[in-house]
Amino acid sequence: MSEGKNLVGVDIGTSSIKVCQLKDTRKGPRLVKLGYTPLPRQTIVDGHILNASAVVEALNRVFTEAKIKDRDVALSISGQAVIIRKITVPMMTPAELDEQIQWEAEQHIPFDIKDVHVDYEVLRRRPEAGQMDLLLVAAKREEVADYTDIARQAKLRPVVVDIDAFTVQNIFEFNRGLPPDQTFAIINVGASLASINIISKEASAFTRDIANGGNYISEQIQKQLGVPFEQAEEFKVMVSAGTSPNPQIGSIIDTVCDSIAGEIQRSLDFFHATSGEPEMHRIFLTGGSSNLPQLMNAIGRRARVGVELIPPLERIPIEGKDVNPQLLQARAAQLCVALGLSMRKDRERRL
Repeated sequence: MSEGKNLVGVDIGTSSIKVCQLKDTRKGPRLVKLGYTPLPRQTIVDGHILNASAVVEALNRVFTEAKIKDRDVALSISGQAVIIRKITVPMMTPAELDEQIQWEAEQHIPFDIKDVHVDYEVLRRRPEAGQMDLLLVAAKREEVADYTDIARQAKLRPVVVDIDAFTVQNIFEFNRGLPPDQTFAIINVGASLASINIISKEASAFTRDIANGGNYISEQIQKQLGVPFEQAEEFKVMVSAGTSPNPQIGSIIDTVCDSIAGEIQRSLDFFHATSGEPEMHRIFLTGGSSNLPQLMNAIGRRARVGVELIPPLERIPIEGKDVNPQLLQARAAQLCVALGLSMRKDRERRL
């Protein structure tokens, strides 16, 4: 575990920026600051920042509105810029592994090794077999540089760059732990991506990002009803709140959610086929679109296991008057990545 003070968690998503700040106390972490601001459409597409000035402006605005003075931040990336592989290598010392990891990465990463940052974590050592299992992560240098440069333009100091799926796992593990005898999936459905992280034997065993999320639902409403995107987004939010101005909207959302659930199920099937794991015990759902009952029902129907929403603040109380309760209630499902990032500490390797 790293030491030091908590970093400010900054989740720069496709449609919005979420910011969380925790404070460690004797009774555990407390949420002391919370910020949210939307981003204009097409600001970030497929993980690529197309409108840097809009992101810088939004970062400045959200830090000001949330009254956050600390500038040391943790960021995250996801999507096509990230490759995650579980690999097996011969047993070796930490020093030997540091020397060998670049060569190992070249065998498993479909990018030029010069174009990526490589990191790893030892999942388990198996001396009886003379082997060790690693989680290997490669992130495109260009993508990491884009996000850290944007943060610096907003006068922030990026200390850590994490992966979305792992930040959600961090907050889940803090809240509930990782059951050693269960295999389960944590799925974060954002605006443009659904990130799947399957946990087995207390470690991440499989990750995959699906290029469909909440925006895809709104786009289908827009297309089929001939309304502006913003109105389609409003209709989707109304359905998630239990109301609908048009019965056709519910039918559209049912169809699209079933399509997204089908893609998720294909990833789960692939994991089972390649891992030998006999069953999935449970699926945990979070993200801005997780509040849609149709999505939860579709995933559960296809996977034939229980699906449960993750309450991000299950074991993190609120402290002070700087957290807007209405904002927290409206955006809670979108906070897992920012909260996971805010658990990172400043005494970690700097970029």
